Amino acid sequence: MKTHVLFASVSLALLGSAASAWAEPESCQKVRLSDLGWTDLALTNATASLLLNSLGYETEQTLLGLNVTYEMLKTNQVDVFLGNWLPVQEEQFKSYFDDGDVEVIVTNLTGAKFTLAVPSYVAEAGVKSYDDLAGHADKFDATIYGIEAGSNQPLLDMITADRHGLKDWQVIESSETAMLTQVDKMTKSNEWIVFLAWEPHPMNINYKLTYLNGGDAEYGPNYGGATVRTIARKGYAKECPNVAKLLKNLTFHLDYENIGMNAIMTDGADPAETAKRLIAKRPEILEKWLAGVTARDGGDGLQAAQDALLAR
Repeated sequence: MKTHVLFASVSLALLGSAASAWAEPESCQKVRLSDLGWTDLALTNATASLLLNSLGYETEQTLLGLNVTYEMLKTNQVDVFLGNWLPVQEEQFKSYFDDGDVEVIVTNLTGAKFTLAVPSYVAEAGVKSYDDLAGHADKFDATIYGIEAGSNQPLLDMITADRHGLKDWQVIESSETAMLTQVDKMTKSNEWIVFLAWEPHPMNINYKLTYLNGGDAEYGPNYGGATVRTIARKGYAKECPNVAKLLKNLTFHLDYENIGMNAIMTDGADPAETAKRLIAKRPEILEKWLAGVTARDGGDGLQAAQDALLAR
């Protein structure tokens, strides 16, 4: 009798470990990710997609603007966004969190920063603060180079409010790639440029740059000291608990992202291949990422990921 009870208990435990994936509705089969064209997001999205694919899920990445991403999360057209940078996105998108249109899964990166920067030769010439910019408007052509529309609102608000004496300046909104092309071009000829910069990013490896102080009102203290969160559409974690568990486990380090982003941007490496190589160098990370996660069919999640990503 005791043997039967023990067998039943073990059987129930095994069934329970697989229940999260088996219990998920068909809508969880495809995980829809927002892609903003950011290199850090290309790497983290690729990492998430590799893991999800190894577990038997499908993934779909859609290139969107930041504003559109929040609207598509709200209207159930996108499931997950791994690029909720704080504090830079906090005020602009506060209503989506207050109204319960999106939900926070996890803080996936700490120790990041996000603010304006200049080439170090410009800093050495006396521009080390936001307050130093206005006095050199002619050299900067009264222009700040930003990234895609929707991501530069703190700078636009700064100009509207005439903070730091920058009322007559303009922000060039483009893509990350276009902005960095301009940085590369101008630094090669020692021209003056001020641009939106952040870490992790290979720009910190490829350029001698100096982050400007004094931008607390725009991006917060400590040079826009930032955290990055994974967020999802309303109710997603409850609807798709196995995927949500993986996403909650999926946190990153600055080294992982700096190295991976440099491979993508500088060497032209494919994001998925880059993520796979980084995982192969630290295979033990799979144990953390797959803890408590099953394959889509209820099988061993860690084994499925190891078989797919570490096979020689």
